[in-house]
Amino acid sequence: MVADFVARFARLVASHPEDIRVEAYEGDEMTEIVLYANQADVGKLIGKEGKMIGAIKTVISGCKAKDGKSYRINVEPA
Repeated sequence: MVADFVARFARLVASHPEDIRVEAYEGDEMTEIVLYANQADVGKLIGKEGKMIGAIKTVISGCKAKDGKSYRINVEPA
């Protein structure tokens, strides 16, 4: 659910939405979401001073209240 949200949001922001790929690695207490994007889109997804990725993390923190899991997001070039 959270990984799907991240993928859809990234495709809306990216100039190359076809290059967006999301992988989720689930642990007992934390899920790591790795967002792979075109090199040109990595900066857009992180945003100035990390504000864009920070906003995504804020939205996802609401999911923590619901299911009790923590989430970590990393943006990497594809």
